[in-house]
Amino acid sequence: MNKEIQLQDLGIKDYKDTWDYQEVLFKEIVDLKIKNRREETNLPTPNYFLFVEHPHVYTLGKSGDLTNLLLSEKQLEEKGATFYKINRGGDITYHGPGQIVGYPIVDLENFFTDIHKYLRFLEEVIILTLAEYNIIGKRSEGETGVWLDVGTPFARKICAMGVRASRWVTMHGFAFNVNANLGYFDNIIPCGIKGKAVTTLNNELGVTKVDEEEVKEKIKKHFQNLFEAKLI
Repeated sequence: MNKEIQLQDLGIKDYKDTWDYQEVLFKEIVDLKIKNRREETNLPTPNYFLFVEHPHVYTLGKSGDLTNLLLSEKQLEEKGATFYKINRGGDITYHGPGQIVGYPIVDLENFFTDIHKYLRFLEEVIILTLAEYNIIGKRSEGETGVWLDVGTPFARKICAMGVRASRWVTMHGFAFNVNANLGYFDNIIPCGIKGKAVTTLNNELGVTKVDEEEVKEKIKKHFQNLFEAKLI
């Protein structure tokens, strides 16, 4: 088992370029697993964790409903946004500046073979990070991600999640609204869930801007602890 995870902070990077890069890393791990089984070898599979911030983009999961995008192609162009239908789970979401996106591309056989546990751990990473800012994040039954004020009329989502897994190798991940422009969420029905609001960390704290590098450090700490991993 290889519990080391190679951390890469890609900075600001186009969504499609990042997706292509994820696919390269994903294929590298899957191909090695196939080779190990075919040749009866036991070469350690690598793991990766990508931090990235995307220019304005809307993405629709494989089971998503296109009607949850409320913009025409021309309106997308006017807003400087792009749109992609992709191969993760979940419905529609937005990525943009001020949002910390994390893509763990890991071989779960290095950790545990339970995709539901994996999703709950990703949620827990964000819940523990929010707790350091004295914000109570929770899960909402039947709705992946992290929410605030669950079970009240004021429930709002602060972190969206959608993953893909094959041969126990993961890709895609989470999108944590830290300093994001909430106006861009008005152009979609986020995650296909009507009547639920979206929020950001800086909005909840009542500050103009939260230090995103500080937030990343907290995410890294909790990810390592929960997965009993080492980010290198």
